[in-house]
Amino acid sequence: MKKVFISPPMANKSEEEIKEELNKRKTALEQLNFEVVDTYIENSPNVKNIPLWCLGKSLAIMANCDIAYFCRGWQKARGCLIEYEAAVQYGLQVITED
Repeated sequence: MKKVFISPPMANKSEEEIKEELNKRKTALEQLNFEVVDTYIENSPNVKNIPLWCLGKSLAIMANCDIAYFCRGWQKARGCLIEYEAAVQYGLQVITED
């Protein structure tokens, strides 16, 4: 079973909105027999740049996946853009909602 990493844009969204979007995609992908890894990072340490720390954690999670799935609006989200480039450069299958 192929493992899928989901990358949603997060700027200006509440925690609930982000989790809802992830769950919606997870349900759809699991119905297609994919294993969806949990990409929501709950706790971050007291660091100077939390978004950058979370990006590093996301890339570590992506390292265990076969497919990177990018949700609508990914092209305007700096974290998604970096994750996209990493996925392409390291040979993951990429799926985008355009």
